[in-house]
Amino acid sequence: MARRALKVASLAAAASGIYLYGNKFLDPNDFGVVRVGRAIATVHLRSAERLRELCCANRGTFIKVGQHLGALDYLLPEEYTRTLKVLHSQAPQSTRQEIEQVIREDLGKEIKELFVSFEDTPLGAASLAQVHKAVLQDGTTVAVKIQHPKVQAQSSKDILLMEVLLLVVKQIFPDFEFMWLVEEAKKNLPLELDFLNEGRNAEKVAHMLKNFDFLKVPRIYWELSTRRVLLMEFMEGGQVNDRAYMERNGINVNEISRNLGKLYSEMIFVNGFVHCDPHPGNVLVKKCPASGKAHIILLDHGLYQVLSESFRMDYCRLWQALIKADMKRVQKYSRRLGAGDLYPLFACMLTARSWESVNRGIDRSPVSASEDVEIRSNAAAYLPQITQLLNNVPRQMLLLLKTNDLLRGIESALHTRASASSFLNMSRCCVRAVSMYQRSKSHSLYRRAQISLTEALSLWQINLYELFLWLKGSQLGNWVIALLSWMHHSTY
Repeated sequence: MARRALKVASLAAAASGIYLYGNKFLDPNDFGVVRVGRAIATVHLRSAERLRELCCANRGTFIKVGQHLGALDYLLPEEYTRTLKVLHSQAPQSTRQEIEQVIREDLGKEIKELFVSFEDTPLGAASLAQVHKAVLQDGTTVAVKIQHPKVQAQSSKDILLMEVLLLVVKQIFPDFEFMWLVEEAKKNLPLELDFLNEGRNAEKVAHMLKNFDFLKVPRIYWELSTRRVLLMEFMEGGQVNDRAYMERNGINVNEISRNLGKLYSEMIFVNGFVHCDPHPGNVLVKKCPASGKAHIILLDHGLYQVLSESFRMDYCRLWQALIKADMKRVQKYSRRLGAGDLYPLFACMLTARSWESVNRGIDRSPVSASEDVEIRSNAAAYLPQITQLLNNVPRQMLLLLKTNDLLRGIESALHTRASASSFLNMSRCCVRAVSMYQRSKSHSLYRRAQISLTEALSLWQINLYELFLWLKGSQLGNWVIALLSWMHHSTY
């Protein structure tokens, strides 16, 4: 049913465009679909603006949830995401007196006793906390993350209020299922409000990804950290979506995009421990003066998603099917992940590609500007089905969808979206993850050796394909192709 709806919508849009193009003197306002579409967009915009005003007025938890919705670029209507994105720059700031009070209560000392200097203006302010630059008594420069004093007390009341509001909305609009939003807030907010948990996450991911020498995670100063105060190594750099900064500093944009993809593929498919807030303020880049290498600095480790083994394997196999355009397996693993008959829509949501591109193979051609507009526009048309899907899929999927959209936003800003290298890295991680799982379940030495051989062959094929793509796009490759062509013709 969903596939038919997607096809009909695409055909209708295409037919309307062709008809309008061929009849230059027709007024678009004569078409009911144009008038209805404009009305729907206006309703969405008004609702989004009121929601933004509510978040700004109530602050704290409301801003956090509003930021979460603003990150769902390819899942919600553009009127919502565009309007709510401003909440990232409109987070509240605590006063100097409030900051001093939190430090006094949690560390038992005054700021001047702990630090030689402490900058009054925060480096950044978020919905739950703000970060200040400071210098310890031994001269070490640190970043001090301090929780807004009233957030802890207000968070449970805010979640209850949101739950009541959403229940009222559901009574008026039964098709709109947003209770998943409250369930996620209930589960994640207590973890995000515990800065000791954030410190443990930072150390865990740093150890887990220690083989990536380009990754930098700030060191935690445990002796001066509490549930509301987190002292970290000070690190600075340009935001990961700032292409101009990278060009000024001689940083290879494609390398950064490729390495970011490696990090997240490793976290999602291999380890099942995923940093779920990679908005540009939390991912910095900097060129090391000594080595000349570009580093990715990962900040804000409060929100992680732990993936169960069964979910991770289904998700791996779904992405393998999507990359290979194996539609039977796309349907199979989408259904296993809760999509049901809406599996075509689910595939489009995951890849942010049209159903036509999914069928053709998402690695066959990069996303075009018209396809990107089509996907964003369809988010409004399919909002009831999207909210139904979000309510049905496993809770683990919700933060992954948000993470996918944030990473796509970075790729779009860097103009590296849907590059072949990103799919190759995902393929490698999926092959490794599935092979590790199969070996762990096998008790036969012969079977484990067989799995390892299959894994090695699959990785070799991916490497060979990557070499082919590199040769195809390089000057050396052009010379080789020209030479082979000349040799071929010279034999006849």
